[in-house]
Amino acid sequence: MSYLIVVGVDGSDGGRRALRWAVGEAAERNGTVQAVIAWRWDGLDGGAMVAPNPFEEEERATDLLAREIGEVTGGTATVPVSVEVVEGRPADVLTAAARGADLLVLGSHGHGRLRHTVLGSVSEECVRKATCPVVVIPVPVTASGGPVVPAVPA
Repeated sequence: MSYLIVVGVDGSDGGRRALRWAVGEAAERNGTVQAVIAWRWDGLDGGAMVAPNPFEEEERATDLLAREIGEVTGGTATVPVSVEVVEGRPADVLTAAARGADLLVLGSHGHGRLRHTVLGSVSEECVRKATCPVVVIPVPVTASGGPVVPAVPA
């Protein structure tokens, strides 16, 4: 049976770092990657960031996931990468997708303590709910201090 890594992708730098790491790890383990994006439509009409209807929001998420995979893999993945586009809360979608997985990989956005307190953290919720190990890829920082930049396969 193949080693399955589920990775959350959301169009952010953190999501790209997580996808890059997951592809590298799957290559090391002769495994596969399942890239998952969660989308939601809040029903509000208008606004620059909101699609006019749920079908367009799902299409936007599908296109975003395809672009992210293409950017990270250069169009030629060294491991099989499947995609899943699911409506719902990100933590719920990701933990459900990872139920049969060997590993769930997420990227940290590095938000400050206040924003975390107010908005919560998808990564933190996934760590609590997941039935498999969870890897959270940290935010790289400059050499002038802070966390060490993680080794991310190219």
